[in-house]
Amino acid sequence: MDIFFQDVMPFPLESIHHNDDSIWGKKFKLKQGQKVVLNASSGKGKSTFSGILFGLRDDFNGNLLFNNKSIKDFSRLDWSDFRKSKLSIVFQDLQLFDNLTVKENLVLKNDLTKSFSELEIKDLVCKLGIIDKWEVKCGLLSMGQKQRVAIIRALLQPFHWLILDEPFSHLDINNTNLCLELINERCLELNAGFIITTLGSKHDFSFDIELKL
Repeated sequence: MDIFFQDVMPFPLESIHHNDDSIWGKKFKLKQGQKVVLNASSGKGKSTFSGILFGLRDDFNGNLLFNNKSIKDFSRLDWSDFRKSKLSIVFQDLQLFDNLTVKENLVLKNDLTKSFSELEIKDLVCKLGIIDKWEVKCGLLSMGQKQRVAIIRALLQPFHWLILDEPFSHLDINNTNLCLELINERCLELNAGFIITTLGSKHDFSFDIELKL
């Protein structure tokens, strides 16, 4: 599934000065399978960009198309289908259930599509070094541990695109690399693309495209 941006400009950002290389108000296309980094300082609209892509915001001029279908024509059922099988996301605020354990958060998500066995889920948790938190409530985890849980949760479904909004802000270099390796591996398996927003770091990863706001 390719993504076409057609002069998208969020209402709240219309009055802000944007550099010539900003994607706001421009036409461009992202092809399925591409690895994309969105690089911008605070206040330029990284979370707004993610929200528009995921259908959580419609306060913008211009148009956004998945293949040849405008998201402005999407019904609630369309969005439900896309979020189940074509789009996955890691929110900047993570949106985990803090009163549930790591296991419960992940199994709850996996139950929607039955994409993994519990043993396979535990293997992903082990790869990111938090298997000792399996039965711990997410509200008791550090932010870095929560980010790793949220990343795993986002991988537990089919998708064409994975959107990650500043997913490594509380992770050290080693854990960031482990997460990127896992994300890349899952995307290659699904022939999917991913978009990572960042305040500047490219995390020593070879992206296909760098976007700027």
